[in-house]
Amino acid sequence: MKERKPKQTKETVPIRRIMVIVVLMVACGCAVKGYIGNYYEATETAHEALRGTGNVTVTQTDDYYLFQSADTPEVQEDEKGIIFYPGGKVEETAYAPLMAELAECGYEVYLMRMPARLAVLKPNAADPVIEEREDIRQWTLMGHSLGGAMAADYAAEHNDCVSELVLLAAYSTVDLSECGITVLSIYGSEDGVLNREKYEKNRANLPENAMEYVIDGGNHSGFGYYGQQKGDHVAGISPKEQQEAVVDALCYDQ
Repeated sequence: MKERKPKQTKETVPIRRIMVIVVLMVACGCAVKGYIGNYYEATETAHEALRGTGNVTVTQTDDYYLFQSADTPEVQEDEKGIIFYPGGKVEETAYAPLMAELAECGYEVYLMRMPARLAVLKPNAADPVIEEREDIRQWTLMGHSLGGAMAADYAAEHNDCVSELVLLAAYSTVDLSECGITVLSIYGSEDGVLNREKYEKNRANLPENAMEYVIDGGNHSGFGYYGQQKGDHVAGISPKEQQEAVVDALCYDQ
């Protein structure tokens, strides 16, 4: 005699569905947690720069790190500020040495902290800084990789207060051609991460007078101190040399 299978009741079906949903939610949560926890960490060189130097002080808040030079007057008519959006999945402090160098040029530099180290989750991170520092008349939005794309989005919507955009191994997916913002695009000749096809395709989004600077021997990872990024090519110069080239292009060549 065949053994009868117990009939599914109205109560058992929803319970099984709920259990499946719970299992899927837990699995998704673990996946998200793993993704967020997997990022490029700043090296000791970056941590040292974060402590400041005899000439550059670093102030930390919940939203940003502020780099200021002791040689910069507290009040000046053409006071300039830089707001920097870090690359995706890169610890923001990896850019501390570059930020310190830019502060030496007379900029007040704000290195933004992004949720889950993804600028796409906080594209308007610059808002409170600009609102707080009404005395700064010239704002430069600057970003690396994904951070550069988000900085471009912000600049396009705030061309009334942003005067310059600097893209490090990045491109703009929004039209900036008529926004009146000065644009400087910088990337390394050995960059293995930047999608060159998309870079060329989106070049039309930049103003006709946009400037482009290719750092000979530079790669994608060399704009910060976080090691070799997956898929990147080996650089022919050190991160210090690559970042000095950025400072020269931004502070002295324009």
